[in-house]
Amino acid sequence: MIFHQIASERGCQSYLLGCPETCMAVVIDPEIHEIERYLGLTAQSGLRIRYLLDTHTHADHFSAADEMAAELGVPVIMHRSSPAPYIGMAVDDGEIVYVGNLALNILHTPGHTADSICVQVQDRVFTGDTLLLGGTGRTDLPTGNAGQLYDSLFHKLLLLPPDTMVYPAHIYSKREFSTIGEEIASNKRLQVTDRDSFVEMMQSLNLTMPEHLSEALRTNLTGSKTVEQMISAAAQRISFMSQEEVLRRISSDNPGITLLDVRENDSFLHSHIPGALLLPRGQLELRVDALLPDPTARIVVYCQLGKISTLATATLRDMGFSRAIAMAQGMEAWLEKGYPINSCGPDSRSNPTPSC
Repeated sequence: MIFHQIASERGCQSYLLGCPETCMAVVIDPEIHEIERYLGLTAQSGLRIRYLLDTHTHADHFSAADEMAAELGVPVIMHRSSPAPYIGMAVDDGEIVYVGNLALNILHTPGHTADSICVQVQDRVFTGDTLLLGGTGRTDLPTGNAGQLYDSLFHKLLLLPPDTMVYPAHIYSKREFSTIGEEIASNKRLQVTDRDSFVEMMQSLNLTMPEHLSEALRTNLTGSKTVEQMISAAAQRISFMSQEEVLRRISSDNPGITLLDVRENDSFLHSHIPGALLLPRGQLELRVDALLPDPTARIVVYCQLGKISTLATATLRDMGFSRAIAMAQGMEAWLEKGYPINSCGPDSRSNPTPSC
């Protein structure tokens, strides 16, 4: 078996498994920021990705399964109870998926989530968030169930041979894997072998919620885009102007640009680039024709950090403002550089004009 373990900066683990005889491969738990690494490793190893597999609906990071499936034209494997609409192959306990000559044995292991599966391949098992190194998956997120996790662990996963290598979806140490035997012997949560006591322990952990819980669940459950993906897609469709170039132009007698501030009113009144017009992003589509009647004008859009302005610029181009561009970075960086600003007095707050 050709095997690659891919770790992200946040401890997420993905796995590329390949059949050397047929050159077919599967990526287990692909993460959105690592797509180029998967493709690079696949090419380097002479493999072709045949399947993508998510061990469960992730709540703390963004799966790349949907995007890669669309790009590569291959199916996504998940448990049949998963609500994700992009699943191409729904599987259940006791089934086998063949990747060339590699047999992926599916174990349904609910508990962390209802759709959790573990995948046993040869001498190793990919445990998702069911079993971690020195811990287990939490059970306080949507569809989690501590009693089911106990059953999945003690009545199924821990019955594998003790020398079976354990590769989870998250590792928070320098270790790369463990074994079933090591986890049975040293994993503190697995020392609680009474079901009621295990459930009580899991329900009393009082863990903090994942940073991107709502967005991760929304995108992984529906196949929709993350905010970062939307900004990245918008950035690929527009051009940018450096802040130094903006400064040079507004300092000249003929700037050749129209500055458009898409922040909210209070931020604009506090400080803005000299000569800028105000049009908050939430009003852009409805008011832009009145404020900027010339669709051929060269419009430079900026916001506080450079993200909203990227989206706004892409929208303007969609609306026919073909020369709209975004200022690199945002007002925060402009202020840090000590570049010139204007501000509006208190009388402007009640009835400001677009440029004070």
